[in-house]
Amino acid sequence: MTSLRVRIGVLGIVLLAGGLAPTAAHATTAPSATDSPTVEEQRLDKPVPQEILRRSGFDDVAPQLARALAGTRSYPQARRVVEREGALLWRRAVDRAQGRGPAGGDLSRDDDRPLYWARLGMTRQVRTWEPGFGVSGRQRAALLDVLERTSRGQTDIRYPGKGLRRILVTGFDPFTLDRDIRISNPSGASALALDGTVLETAEGPARVETAVFPVRWDDFAAGTVERTLRPYLPKVDLFTTVSQGRVGRFDVERTNGAWRGGFPDNENLGRTGTVPVTDPASQPQWTTTTLPYAAITAADTGRFPVYDHTEVTEIPAGGGDPVVRADGPTAGSTARAGGGGDYLSNEIAYRATLLRDRLGLHDTLPGGHVHTPVLQFGAGNTTQVTDPEFVRNRVDIIDQVRAIVTVAADAGLRN
Repeated sequence: MTSLRVRIGVLGIVLLAGGLAPTAAHATTAPSATDSPTVEEQRLDKPVPQEILRRSGFDDVAPQLARALAGTRSYPQARRVVEREGALLWRRAVDRAQGRGPAGGDLSRDDDRPLYWARLGMTRQVRTWEPGFGVSGRQRAALLDVLERTSRGQTDIRYPGKGLRRILVTGFDPFTLDRDIRISNPSGASALALDGTVLETAEGPARVETAVFPVRWDDFAAGTVERTLRPYLPKVDLFTTVSQGRVGRFDVERTNGAWRGGFPDNENLGRTGTVPVTDPASQPQWTTTTLPYAAITAADTGRFPVYDHTEVTEIPAGGGDPVVRADGPTAGSTARAGGGGDYLSNEIAYRATLLRDRLGLHDTLPGGHVHTPVLQFGAGNTTQVTDPEFVRNRVDIIDQVRAIVTVAADAGLRN
């Protein structure tokens, strides 16, 4: 993300009234009344999202789901429909990004925004759907959960065949949309471009699988990161979470902090306090990268410089005011910002690396967080949804993410 507050952590941001699209853990047993569209979903009616959907051909996604739901006669049938349509959206977005099938319009194929806005159209359909049979609040929440997971690639992570190394990469939705609703997130675009691809590394071919996460505090508190990554971290050879960071540079974040700074998410909700995790009694204030940061920063991976970013903000042992430390945290300190800030990009890095450590993989699994440059429009463009410089910047960032992951695999898998 951009430096909105101590680099709030860029979670993919241009990186990471209505509540979150609830998971089953948050579901209620309220009657079958429909829910009001969320803050995120309400933005759909603005001209820019409609233009993005129209110019990519993804404007047919939500109506197709509505027609399919209208034909259902039971909750199990509706669940199958939602699961199918969510998975089809993810696959369609990946295929479009990787040049398969029709482009559907004149937006460049590297654009991640059609997936984001089409998904919101689908969740709004499910949230406001009025079936002819009874659907409880818990069942509707479960449908939304299925839709979120399938349309984000979280249920599509597969490593077929033998003889291939395994790499897992994650990205984020666009965010800060009330500041500029045109925003795209290069981390999400990178996820679409890399999903299912094979990289040639020094240790042989490596299969990359990807997933995208929401920019919503409450989804993270509900465990969406751990639920998605836990089955795969013991099986992969390398992982990296990716989000959008600062202007004109990549950062490999050395240290992640257990603190939420409260910057509003895509639902305009803020959360401040220690990152909520299971077993908080054993929760560390800091986690560290095990990516081969020295090799990554030394390599020529593209036109943007890449830094080993070591700065954090801490409250020193014994208390006092927060202090910025250029070279990482001191012993016994309390986190107030990791290298990636105090927003959801820092939090996904913290959660993923804490999960790595709790699984006993710290010494064997290279993993951490990479911040991309902020994706910028061309000079003078304050209204158009795209322009040549915007596309060039996104393509260059995607290509450099691919190169960084390859370098990380070359160095990390040999160690």
